[in-house]
Amino acid sequence: MAAAVAAAATAAGLGAAAAPAHTQVGDAGWASSAWLGSSTGSAGTTLATVRAAINASTGAAAGLTGAGVGVALIDTGVAPVAGLPASQIVNGPDLSFESQDPDLRYLDTYGHGTHMAGIIVGNDPTTRTVGLAPKAKLTSIKVGTANGAVDVSQMIAAIDWVVAHRNDDPANPIRVINLSYGTGGTPNSWSDPVQYAVEQAWLKGIVVVAAAGNDGNNDLVVSDPASDPAVLAVAASSIKGTTNVSDDDFASFTTIGGNNRSVDFVAPGESIISLANPGSNIDLTYPSAKVGSTLLRGSGSSQAAAVTSAAVALLLQARPTLTADQVKTVLTTSASFVSGLAMTRNIKALNLNAAIASQNLYATGWNRSTGTGKLDDARGTSRLVRDNVALSGDNAVWGPFAPATWAPRSANQTSWSGGTWMGYRIAGDNWTGTSWASKTWAAATWSGKPWNGAASWADPDWEGHYWSGHYWSGHYWSGHYWSSDEWASSSWS
Repeated sequence: MAAAVAAAATAAGLGAAAAPAHTQVGDAGWASSAWLGSSTGSAGTTLATVRAAINASTGAAAGLTGAGVGVALIDTGVAPVAGLPASQIVNGPDLSFESQDPDLRYLDTYGHGTHMAGIIVGNDPTTRTVGLAPKAKLTSIKVGTANGAVDVSQMIAAIDWVVAHRNDDPANPIRVINLSYGTGGTPNSWSDPVQYAVEQAWLKGIVVVAAAGNDGNNDLVVSDPASDPAVLAVAASSIKGTTNVSDDDFASFTTIGGNNRSVDFVAPGESIISLANPGSNIDLTYPSAKVGSTLLRGSGSSQAAAVTSAAVALLLQARPTLTADQVKTVLTTSASFVSGLAMTRNIKALNLNAAIASQNLYATGWNRSTGTGKLDDARGTSRLVRDNVALSGDNAVWGPFAPATWAPRSANQTSWSGGTWMGYRIAGDNWTGTSWASKTWAAATWSGKPWNGAASWADPDWEGHYWSGHYWSGHYWSGHYWSSDEWASSSWS
């Protein structure tokens, strides 16, 4: 997809000296097409306007906050900026390569995850920017680095972790996964491991919200894992500066689907104003997208997915007994008519009050993946690359990976044992439901069989060598380094 994370291949804006050891080439990543305003002009679209546009600021939805609902954000981490309340955010494991640097562990060096978190649970006292579900409990599972690079195996491990730990906080069980992400491939839905992973979450009662992609209205192929028939696949809408959805249409950049599957509905995704992470990749690369010193305008199906995840949290607060299939039914059957190409294709707009009132609980079936397909089919042309060697074949970033062995363990919730996933030590053992108290894997080493005839991929360099603080604005992150211990045990308790 033509995402902002196209910078992943070059670490654009960071300078050659700061180029990371791992880069990513190809057509995949975090589903934000731009961090600049478009048809709504330089002012952008506030979250208050977004809430009104999805019909959540009046009626039964007006008093909902998402309280008691957990949302898992599998993304690039979140930064401890003032607009993210510590009481609403906890860390799951950091599965990114940056987990090896204690000054970067859990932190959002790219800037994408912080923007998504702001849409969902933000509460900026200075600008009065309030997320759509400000009292939901957000668990951040970091998988992406400062250039956005991530492999499908990291995403699979993260999804498995959420399923295994969904009920660890009884007061805020995880009911929603936000995936503002798409792989680079178009695998068969009946065998894709990524789609199998999201289906296991869905079958355990977690509503998975996935971004459709940003390859434009001529793109009729929804990104993986939004392509899975079970999940909520969301395209971005342009609300054209109004809160009346009758004039809404697909945003010009959004993938609209139709070949592998249709999107389920549209949600606001153009020029959305949410939280910035000062000094992050996006913050430095797109200075004209800044709104004051703490906010940033962003466009993409990423933003539309985050809007939808927050709306699902509000719906589940109001109707906690709904199953994942029933959530999908009430949202899709109660959506509002729009205009233009979206109307022609019978795609409607998210309408939360109508979903709260809907009694249509009929759930249609869907064909399931076996999970035994090839990881390379999901990767497509998008590969992590180190020293000109691309990760390929049935290999996770931690070593060999056999989908046929993994699939039943994922279904039985045994792929994780403490901080070990499929036999690889990649996280600490001590998850309490409120904090992550242990360090992640001891050495970032890709072992096992050679890739493309090259030597095994060993990575001894992730000790802060490439992403030390002086490469970032102001020398420090938001005024100070935040180590994993400080963040998990003190600031984010």
